[in-house]
Amino acid sequence: MKPMVYLIGAGPGDPELLTLRGARCLRSADVVLYDGLSNAELLGLAPQAEPICVGKHGQSRIWRQDEIIDEMLRHARQGKTVARLKGGDPAVFARTAEEVDALKQAGIGYEVIPGITAALAAGSYAGIPITHRGIASAVALVTGHEEPGKSESALDWQALAKFPGTLVIYMGVTTARRWTEALREGGMDPSTPAALVRRCSLPDQQIIRCRLDEVADRLTPASRFRPPVIALVGPVCRLSDVNVGAAAAQGLDRDSPAGQALPLAGRSVLVTRPAEQATEMADQIRQLGGQPIVSPAIEVSPPDSFESLDAAIASLANQTDLVFCSANGVRHFFARLKQLGRDGRALAGVRVAVIGERTASTLEQHGILADLCPGDFRSRSLADAFLEDDVPIETRSILIVRANRGSDELHRRLSAAGAKTREVVAYQNRDVVEPSEAVGRALSSGSIDWITVTSSATAANLHRLYGDALSQARLAAISPITAQVLQDHGLAVDVVAEPYTITSMLQQIAEKP
Repeated sequence: MKPMVYLIGAGPGDPELLTLRGARCLRSADVVLYDGLSNAELLGLAPQAEPICVGKHGQSRIWRQDEIIDEMLRHARQGKTVARLKGGDPAVFARTAEEVDALKQAGIGYEVIPGITAALAAGSYAGIPITHRGIASAVALVTGHEEPGKSESALDWQALAKFPGTLVIYMGVTTARRWTEALREGGMDPSTPAALVRRCSLPDQQIIRCRLDEVADRLTPASRFRPPVIALVGPVCRLSDVNVGAAAAQGLDRDSPAGQALPLAGRSVLVTRPAEQATEMADQIRQLGGQPIVSPAIEVSPPDSFESLDAAIASLANQTDLVFCSANGVRHFFARLKQLGRDGRALAGVRVAVIGERTASTLEQHGILADLCPGDFRSRSLADAFLEDDVPIETRSILIVRANRGSDELHRRLSAAGAKTREVVAYQNRDVVEPSEAVGRALSSGSIDWITVTSSATAANLHRLYGDALSQARLAAISPITAQVLQDHGLAVDVVAEPYTITSMLQQIAEKP
């Protein structure tokens, strides 16, 4: 295959603002080069690809442009498909022209995929129409940080001071005093309305509304209001409380009277579930206005040997009942069933029970409706349902599909009551071995508000990975058993889900002040 490079606009920050074309090209990539302005969650669209961070302010060295180009060409010349993720839009202050020239000279195919640039997103998410009939019929995108070494500025600040519309200043934090004074010297009224939008479209977005002559004091020093920041200047900024675009609807602008903040707005939540299950939970957190940080503590994989599972599938006709303890169990069971050339008809005549609404929902996706599902989603309650059934428990032959570790309460109680029970491992939970450096830094700095813990195994491995640093955030457990493991390690638990579901846990987190 011929090498291909995709120069993809990653949008302003929210991973859901990536274009469908961008997502499709990411899925085909072998290598992803991304910068600090690209949301790292987008890497989840390319799990098969090698991720290479080319620099993030405050966390790693920022690569020079020639280094980025050399790395991009190196992988492309090896026949790989390369995705170059760029914050915002590749055509706006992204140095894309230099990368395109290099690709042309090397004879390597490329495609530039547009993204939502920060100027447009900042206006929408701040509730500011950057164009408005009768107020602003033009928009100028201006860099506040020109290429070092220029003999003179290429910007005519006197002309920009008289611009009949809205100015949008990119990369203008450290140079704020310089460009605001240049605009005032050019004749712009010091009282001109301005809006400073930091981390646009992300759950911790911040907005400062002020006048032109107040901008520099609000931004200087840079530690006061750290980049990335977009500055909007012009009469339209008076309209910042107008309900425009997504700001009021999503509650991202917590200072705006136009909208009410979503319950998790401004709070970060660590998702420690296996990667296969993390996406849905992260989506729920975003819907509540929070910022999910996905870092699995457990990995899910097939069993080392399928011998026991295959034997259990072969004996389904001899079972009266089949129990799925988790959604992962359902997925892995049916995947193996298909590999063996069979389908849901193999369950004909077998009563099917589940623990948990998510497990029931996953089962339904395979065309099977659960016959038994306890209302409180506890294995204890499912055991009670079996024991209270009209059919004598001694006549039941029950196959329990589960992971390689976890509670065996259901098996013990049913066996003790006289049922013929058999447990079979459909998948394995393995501990993630190495801690995430990014999570470690975030815990140390106190920038993680909540840690969600969805199993006893996850609880134990989290403590092994991060130890007492976990106490820097608030902990939420999926069940009392999981909470007890955390407490046994000396950690306080602020939320225990009731009922034992992800939705319930997140709702309880949202209700906490």
